[in-house]
Parts: sequence; C-alpha cells; structure tokens
Amino acid sequence: MSSEQAVAHRKPQAWSRTVRGAIGLVVALFLARAAARWMAGDVLAEQPAGLGRGFLHGAIMPLAMPGLLIGRDAEIYSPRNTGRTYKLGYTLGVDLCGAAFFGWSFRRWSRWRK
Repeated sequence: MSSEQAVAHRKPQAWSRTVRGAIGLVVALFLARAAARWMAGDVLAEQPAGLGRGFLHGAIMPLAMPGLLIGRDAEIYSPRNTGRTYKLGYTLGVDLCGAAFFGWSFRRWSRWRK
C-alpha cells in the first residue's frame, strides 16, 4: 500500500474546533441580522405572500431565535398572506431548513465524537 493510500485520520486540535465554532457563530449572527432586516421590509409588501415567500419566511424563521432571546421582536410570519398556500410554503421552509441544519449538525457531532 502506498503512502498516498494510507492516510491517517487525525482528530482536529481543540483550538481548531474552537476557531471554526467562533467563525460559524459570527456567520450565523450576520445571517440572522440580515434576515431580520429583510423580513421587516418584506412583511410590509403590498402583495400578499404566497407559496414562495412563505417558504422563504419559514426558512429564515430559525434565524430569528438569537434576536428573540435577547429581547428584540422579530417579524417571522406575514399577516398579509394567501392562506393555505402561504402556510404550506412556511411549513415546508421550516421543515426542510430544520432537517438540513440538524442533519448537518448531527453529522458533525458524530464525526467529532470519533
């Protein structure tokens, strides 16, 4: 077996994981702030929100949590919507983004434990 084929898997250093975690936290906070600003403007749109905007609102809903935890009110649902189609899009956005996030985090967690 050549040396290229036998690559040893090393555990990441503790500082490396800490730095990656800090970078991830900063990126998440930036995305949360940007999503909150977009949502505040989008809720005031004249057209009622339909399936597509419902999906986007549902997808960014988890990003509102940091702001809600520190006491800032966040618009996470459009009061002017088309009804069933908006709610379907919102539900799909929450579910798919939650599955993507938690699937990724559980995968990362299982790799860190090894």
